[in-house]
Parts: sequence; C-alpha cells; structure tokens
Amino acid sequence: MTLPLLIIQPGQKLPALAGVPGDFSDWILAGMGRDPASVPVLRPQQGEALPAPDTLGAVVISGSGAMVTEQAPWMCSTAAWLRDLVALGRPVLGICFGHQLLAHALGGEVADNPHGIEVGTVLTRLSDAGREDPLFTGWPEQALVQASHTQSVLALPPDAVALAASEQDPHHAFRYGAQAWGVQFHPEFDAAIVAAYEAYYAPRLSADYRAVRQARRAASPFGAAILQAFDRLVPAS
Repeated sequence: MTLPLLIIQPGQKLPALAGVPGDFSDWILAGMGRDPASVPVLRPQQGEALPAPDTLGAVVISGSGAMVTEQAPWMCSTAAWLRDLVALGRPVLGICFGHQLLAHALGGEVADNPHGIEVGTVLTRLSDAGREDPLFTGWPEQALVQASHTQSVLALPPDAVALAASEQDPHHAFRYGAQAWGVQFHPEFDAAIVAAYEAYYAPRLSADYRAVRQARRAASPFGAAILQAFDRLVPAS
C-alpha cells in the first residue's frame, strides 16, 4: 500500500516563534490546503526510520537549522534515501535545507553562500526553463519570496536545470529529472515568520542590509502557489 504524501521535517522553527502555531510541516501542509493532522511527518534527526521509497507517493523535505556540510549520519542516510526516491520517479520537493540536501544527494555542491546570509523578502527571477516549469506556472518573471539561509547550492547536480535566481543565489530553484525540485526560499513562510528570522540574523547583518530587507518585507502569494502546484502531483490515496 502506498502512502500518498510524507513530510520529512529535519529541524524546527526558531524559539522566537513559540507563540506562532505550528512548525515547518504544518505551514507547508496549510499552504497546500491540507489538514496538517492528515499527513504523517517524519523526523530523521530524531532517529525515526525512513520508510521504503517504493511505499511513498510523494515527499516534501523541509528546512532546518542544521547544515548539510555537517554530514551527520542521519543526513547521509537521508541523502541516500532521496537518491532512491528520485530514481523511482516519485515527486519530491526540497525546501531550503531540503533543497540543499537534495542537491547534495544528486551530486551537487553545498557550502556557505559566498555572498553571505540571505534572509527576508527577496526578489527572484525565473530562468527560461523556470517560465516553462509546471511548478512555476502563473509566476511573473520576477517574484518576491521569503528566504532564510547561510548555505546554498553552489553547483547544481549534473543534468539539473536552474529555474530561479536571486541577487545572492543563482540557484534559488532547480529541477532534476521530471519530478524532483529544490527551492532555496521558504514557500511556507509569511512576512511575520520571516521577520523573526531577520531578527535572529540581525547581529550578523549590516545596517544597510537590514534596512533594505525591512523596506522590502511583504506578503507573497507565490509560496502557496508553488505548494499547491506540487500538491497536484501527489497521487490520490
């Protein structure tokens, strides 16, 4: 029996967001229009065992405060598991840390972003391939999204296709094969959530950077749009 959708949540929200209901998986499922209580969530960093890839219909792997370059044992086993999942042709969506882990698993390079921390509401631009990609249907050529990361995908996996870029990150989104995507931005974040991440990183940011981000901060309809586009690929139960 195939489980239609599984969320992998390898981390948790900032303590500063304790008063905001839910966590990464809840926000992702809400963006998909799903009841968070209806979809299982697995946390490999806590020792929870990953199911056999062929028992799954689709997978989303969320963000985390962990760094792919740490190469913790659970990251290595999850990366190998992701390779098997992609080889089976299952729809996969990696978000932020999940985007980086997916790229690493498929042969890409992940390390600290040479342009520094990218956090806040950022402007992304679609590539020619992005404009044709089913997950980005209806997006304008330039779109504001919410982001928070110190590491990035510095080199895409062989044969991966770049879909979107920002000023600080040329690989804000990619597709590998027909149904595996990584997005560096957080489609599940709203402006209030990303503001907490801006505050968290503030001591490491210049005053000019903080001013630009605060002036740009805005709600974005594109996060929910991409989550709903991915949800349409999830097989029926």
